[in-house]
Amino acid sequence: MRRLLNFFLLLLPGMLVIACGGGEPSTEPAEAPAQAATQSDTTLGTGLSAIAAEGIEKHLRFLADDARQGRMTGSPEYDAAAAYVAEQFASMGLEPGGEDDGWFQAVPLLSRTLAEDSATLVFHQDGQANAQRFKEDFVMGGDYVRPKTEVTAEVVFAGFGVHAPELGYSDYDGIDVDGKIVALFGGAPATFPHNERAYYSSSLAKSEEAVSRGAIGLISLRSRVDQQRYSWKRITQFATGQPGMTWINLSGRAANYFPELRGGAIVNVPSAEDLFSRSPISFEDALDAADAGTPMSTPLGVEATLARETEHESISSPNVVGILRGSDPDLADEYVVFTAHLDHVGVGEAVNGDTIYNGMYDNAMGSSILIETARAFVSMPEAPKRSIIFIALTGEERGLIGSDYFAHYPTVPSGSMVANINLDMPLFLYPLADMIAFGAEHSSLGPVVEAAIAEEGFALLPDPMPQETIFIRSDQYSFVRQGVPAVFLVAGYTSSDPEINGQAVWQGFLQKHYHQPDDDLNQPVHWPSAERFTRANVRIGYAVAEEAQRPTWNEGDFFGEKFAR
Repeated sequence: MRRLLNFFLLLLPGMLVIACGGGEPSTEPAEAPAQAATQSDTTLGTGLSAIAAEGIEKHLRFLADDARQGRMTGSPEYDAAAAYVAEQFASMGLEPGGEDDGWFQAVPLLSRTLAEDSATLVFHQDGQANAQRFKEDFVMGGDYVRPKTEVTAEVVFAGFGVHAPELGYSDYDGIDVDGKIVALFGGAPATFPHNERAYYSSSLAKSEEAVSRGAIGLISLRSRVDQQRYSWKRITQFATGQPGMTWINLSGRAANYFPELRGGAIVNVPSAEDLFSRSPISFEDALDAADAGTPMSTPLGVEATLARETEHESISSPNVVGILRGSDPDLADEYVVFTAHLDHVGVGEAVNGDTIYNGMYDNAMGSSILIETARAFVSMPEAPKRSIIFIALTGEERGLIGSDYFAHYPTVPSGSMVANINLDMPLFLYPLADMIAFGAEHSSLGPVVEAAIAEEGFALLPDPMPQETIFIRSDQYSFVRQGVPAVFLVAGYTSSDPEINGQAVWQGFLQKHYHQPDDDLNQPVHWPSAERFTRANVRIGYAVAEEAQRPTWNEGDFFGEKFAR
């Protein structure tokens, strides 16, 4: 899961974190609720009967094996995983949906690796240069394109870096950031409605706004929420050793790149306190303002130098695309898109002697379910009315790059994609009683999802953490930005075993195992829940594919108004 598609994405080679809690998974089995009768729809029922834990587990054991070395985007091990998915698609009779009548859509990438000894952040105060220490005080990523960058400029604090006039809020009122380095918090005010908060938390929105006002560098500050969410040690763990990547568009330019920004860094709390030491407000004042969602922007009375050197390499990594053609002549040219990212973060810093970040749940599990979802559709005696696309995506952990590339350059007509159903890190750590469908409230997909999962005995749990803006944090957001209604399905918080606190277990995994080497094949799996979840996934896609009308954004929906075509 590419969690933290927020401001940090701009500065680091790739990390995404969800809020953490505590808890231990239970190994006690529980009976799954009985599957509702499917006699009224024998076509769907035949497909559902093809789903079995053994099939999912087979793929899981291949994809999350140590031999795959964590499936880093652009690596031979990722390519082996992609070849495996293509073989599975071919064996079940899907049609190749990639380029040149093949299974793969090659995504051209520019990889960037920071020369750590070149990473420089210096505060200039009262005629003195106060050099900050890399990793201890700050971290930064490499420049997307340039081999060497350096900038010295005045630093201006701009709150969250948000300008939202429709909400009567702006961090830029009364300040001038032209030719300046902007210091800002990640996220957006907690007072915002959660849809708007999600949009304005994104790195793209923040960068676009800063650049439009003439900013030439960015320094990211850690709010109290960020400090509680993840430690500085966790940030530094992902700040080095792994390359950042961006996809290259058809004009040969790096996507989502802002050449106006000549430097960027994330600073630890003591460095932030130092940065504010000569300003009209203290860092504590800034933290208080962030907590209250109140603008308190001001020049900080300090200049900063940001410098770095970056090594670049042109590489390629494929999306794997299979298609099941629809049976209705009038609807077969429209597509329901199932996605799951195939990559993980590769090999990294050793934890308890283990350097392989297998990504069993994140997202070998989602990819395995994607394969078996395709098998269920192929097993139906008649294909659904609309066509179905199944995509194992590359580069989610590098910044949603595989999905963003496909959404910009789909291998089918761009206006023909009616919905995206995305899977990313579904956790089956206890017997599930409910599911979460992030984004369901934005479009007509919501009632479809709720009805479909009810057939498997699941309740639909409303977004339990809207403050985390998860709807923008995985591959579905790439499709949303191109106007396609989407949902992101994960396991819910509630266990059907009253002795198990599902929320504590769910959050405990994030705290202890997410993006760690022990997200591996030793993790427990409640297989009856995995089977029901997969059947629910199929039911949702089948319902969308059969519906006479394509999904629509809800009237007045923020994302619909922002992105719908």
